[in-house]
Amino acid sequence: MKASVLTIMCLAVAASLAMAAKSLAVKDLPPAVQKAVQEQTKGAEIKNISKETEHGVIQYEVETLVNGKHRDFNVDTKGVLVVVEEETAIDSIPAAAKAAILKKVGSGKLGIVETVTKGADTMYEAGYTGKDRKRHAVLVKPDGTETKDEPGPTPPKPSE
Repeated sequence: MKASVLTIMCLAVAASLAMAAKSLAVKDLPPAVQKAVQEQTKGAEIKNISKETEHGVIQYEVETLVNGKHRDFNVDTKGVLVVVEEETAIDSIPAAAKAAILKKVGSGKLGIVETVTKGADTMYEAGYTGKDRKRHAVLVKPDGTETKDEPGPTPPKPSE
């Protein structure tokens, strides 16, 4: 367990460093992506844009602030919105999801709570600091079931 948490933390740091090194401007994006980003960022402050590959599919992740809250989204190369993560208050999510998150956090400290939307599916993700003083995250469905998978259908394998 400790090894897997350490591995995840190392990957997260490496990904953060890679994203910082590849920060893009809207003008650097393909036209369809530019259009989608412009539509999605009306009234928002763009904090960072990065290019990433998830499940063999190239996507652009756009990190923004809207009214002081985090709102991040991914757009594919055709300009299609793939996933949206919006900061929200713990009290604004379904009771079962809130209860599951608070149970997981326990006596730790709750951090940012986000609504994660992919297509018609919605889940809730929360970052927290555990009793062990380490950072953790939990992703739950509206019914409070914990999951490791983001909402939506499983993307096709690169060879498909």
